[in-house]
Amino acid sequence: MEKVAIIGVGFTGARPDSPELSYKELMYEAAVKAYEDSNVDPRKEIGSFIGASEDFWDGVSIFDEYLPDQIGGALRPVCSICNEGLHALATGVMHIRAGIADIVAVEAHSKVSDVVNPEGIMHFALDPILDRTLDYNAHVMAGLEMNRYLHEACVTKEECAEVVVKNRANALLNPYAPYGAKLCIDDVLDSTPTYEPLSELDTSNLVDGACVIVLASEKVARNKRAPVWINGVGWCNDTPNVGLRDWGYPRYVRLAAEQAYADAGITNPYDEIDIAEVDDSYSYKELQHLEALRLVDTGEAAGFLCEGAFDINGELPVNASGGSLGMGNLLDTNGLVKTFEAVEQLRGMAGQRQVKEAESALVQSWRGVPTTSGAVMILGNEPSGGD
Repeated sequence: MEKVAIIGVGFTGARPDSPELSYKELMYEAAVKAYEDSNVDPRKEIGSFIGASEDFWDGVSIFDEYLPDQIGGALRPVCSICNEGLHALATGVMHIRAGIADIVAVEAHSKVSDVVNPEGIMHFALDPILDRTLDYNAHVMAGLEMNRYLHEACVTKEECAEVVVKNRANALLNPYAPYGAKLCIDDVLDSTPTYEPLSELDTSNLVDGACVIVLASEKVARNKRAPVWINGVGWCNDTPNVGLRDWGYPRYVRLAAEQAYADAGITNPYDEIDIAEVDDSYSYKELQHLEALRLVDTGEAAGFLCEGAFDINGELPVNASGGSLGMGNLLDTNGLVKTFEAVEQLRGMAGQRQVKEAESALVQSWRGVPTTSGAVMILGNEPSGGD
């Protein structure tokens, strides 16, 4: 099977607001950085362009029509994936493995500051007959799920607050992250209650930003500077029905991880993964996702966290970037931004937050409430199986 590598990345950085830029300008800025990093001419060398987008967030219908110009894809094969960024990356991997293209550009963006009522958009994702008519905020589901997870895994709110403290501190070391802060557990617990047991600091803030990642086949990647290899990829979408989902355990993450591990030949994730960038849209989600990824056993993530295992200098650094709690929630761009961080780490270019001797990375994404949609990707400095 064709080996695939990341040869270029570009990220605008997360911004709480960007009134001076349109979403097209954000996309263009990220694309220019990615093409410079990969030393690729998009008009001549890229065979496929893929965007991760949602018409509701962008305020237009059929977003494919608005994608090509700013990423250099005019009059070229372009498609959009109505899902988050890692699903789009997986599509790019399939394009290369299937022989459709040797080089693929994948884009995702968030211009949520232009959205008047973000919670109203989330509301449209609920079942129109069974759930939407109840007129509850979609974030209520996160509070209910957190409550169920705390009960089943015997985790406390204080332990979830530790996630916030760690990630916001990591963000202080990340020039792309706007929400770095030195906090203590009491700061989190005393923040404004939102959807019990969630508080304001347990929830990531919506932000603007764009990210572009360039993929290439092995024959192209071998001639590029510092390629990072995609050794495994998996994705899964569970039921959208609120009444049928497992409220205490994200099965979609477990199934996506098993697919990615099989693809990469990984049998013991904790020992074979050096760093992890996992979804932490809410504080409890980091712990829940780490367990579903089999990086720790069910119910043990909080203990590892409190012992410092997930710190930048710990045994398994988790969200050294600051995660969504430190960088902000970039909606469907989150998966690409976590991949961007993993590439920076594996290239040894992460600055103050650099993890020592990082050779392999796991990236995991979740599309957010009220979805059960996730993906997992395994990256390495060498392709699986070596040279």
